Amino acid sequence: MAARPSWQGHLKLSLVTCPVSLYNAVSPRGEVHFNLLNPKTGNRIRMVTIDAGTEEPLDRKELVKGFEIAKGEYVQVTQEEIDSVRLESTRTIEIESFVPAEEIDRLYWDNPYYLVPDGKMAAEPFTVIREAMERAGQVALGRLVMSQRERLVALEPRDNGIVATTLRSYQEVRDMAQFFDDIPNVKPDRDMIAIAEKIIAQKEEDFDPTQFDDRYEDALKALIEEKRKGHKVVRPKEAEPSNVINLMDALKKSLSSDSGKKSAGRGKQGATSRPGKKPAKRKTSG
Repeated sequence: MAARPSWQGHLKLSLVTCPVSLYNAVSPRGEVHFNLLNPKTGNRIRMVTIDAGTEEPLDRKELVKGFEIAKGEYVQVTQEEIDSVRLESTRTIEIESFVPAEEIDRLYWDNPYYLVPDGKMAAEPFTVIREAMERAGQVALGRLVMSQRERLVALEPRDNGIVATTLRSYQEVRDMAQFFDDIPNVKPDRDMIAIAEKIIAQKEEDFDPTQFDDRYEDALKALIEEKRKGHKVVRPKEAEPSNVINLMDALKKSLSSDSGKKSAGRGKQGATSRPGKKPAKRKTSG
């Protein structure tokens, strides 16, 4: 396995324990990274830390961390003091409970990882735990310490391994009421809703993640390649959005337009489906 583990430790279910490794299930977004340059020389620039009050330059070794308790007022904290409250990793994911997957709101799902047995001797106890979890049909909840922070983690059997997804804390998820309660209570026309439902039905299809590439990233790479070749880059003219005057007319036009696209798509593809294995559906709440 070429990838390096993000975390190594043990998976524990009651008295059954086995060594495991945790790998990032996703790669960092965005392959294009820019550096700041001096346009006159083409050299990279170097950031200098300056005191905001005296404007005197400072060495980073002289700096300390501070928490703002009021405007311009800070409590200084040393690294030694921060280390004194750091959680010591037990290097163990101990399964504390099992819950139905649909009870975990999708707002709480965070970063996915692949959990695999670490070594041949770990394969048997790992498989016992994984099989028991699969038969239970529920999501296991445990805790682990990563980067000095304790995280709640949800464990789901997937193929021969386990997908471990860190969960956001209750404090991290904002109360939706502060955003949704001010939305005006409007009773739309039933005919409009019926047309909107038909538009949705025309757009229904199986989820295929391969169709959702990063078009911005692709455009950046194309831009860089054109610049590298010395070509002049011309910004394409953006289409002006049309102003919706009559909602019913807009719905009817959308229904007619999407119906034509659907027919054209069927004509090209015929009765064949997309190639490749259909991705497994992830257990999350709706």
